[in-house]
Amino acid sequence: MTEQPRPTRSPVDWAEPMPDSEVERALVVAAHPDDADFGAAGTLARWADAGIAVTLLLCTRGEQGGFDDTPRDQMPALREREQRAASAELGVTDVRFLDGWSDGWLEPSWELQRAIVRVIRQVRPQRVACQSPQRMLQRLQASHPDHLAAGEATVRAVYPAAENRFAWPELITEEGLQPWKVTELWLSAHQDSPHAVDITDTFDRKVRALQAHVSQTGHQGDGLEQMLRGWNTHNAVLAGLPEGRLAELFAVSRIN
Repeated sequence: MTEQPRPTRSPVDWAEPMPDSEVERALVVAAHPDDADFGAAGTLARWADAGIAVTLLLCTRGEQGGFDDTPRDQMPALREREQRAASAELGVTDVRFLDGWSDGWLEPSWELQRAIVRVIRQVRPQRVACQSPQRMLQRLQASHPDHLAAGEATVRAVYPAAENRFAWPELITEEGLQPWKVTELWLSAHQDSPHAVDITDTFDRKVRALQAHVSQTGHQGDGLEQMLRGWNTHNAVLAGLPEGRLAELFAVSRIN
């Protein structure tokens, strides 16, 4: 969820999301620490403020990231601490990391899908958000291979695996994790993203969350807020929001 796309409008009839008041739990899956904060921090803060229990699941600890001489063996623990601090700014306290997958080499394998299915069945969210599995060649940074892999694995996990009792039946027999039907899937950094969330009132918390990722954003100084404001202003213009508003964009798929 590193960057919001610059989508063009299309006649695709995407779903309107459920009202936040009808959502009790949401699961957000991302490839690396800071991905969800770049793409959706303002929205996650709004969800938390609405009383939604938000769980953030990171597929890797982002050990290939950074812009200084921090030893690579120290980076996973450092980035985990940064993500927990960033999430706290948004009101998100349930932050989880998968073990066994390396930054830079993520693939939508059966094993990764199974790990995500396990968390879906543990959390039992009505709403799942993830990175788009669709590559955008005109904005390649938003389509990092790990982002595509995390998005594809999550989409496959959401449907049909999480709700299919015959997919990894040992999750039932050995762990007691019954099938779960996710109601809606939110895609970030998707080519066609018609659903706008107005984050004007939570933008400052988005900035603070990303400032907490010091190893990734510390070199940007005041330029970080300027960059974010530019992205989110552009999103609001695309969505037709009034002048001065800020927005994050998503494509929403209704599943059940």
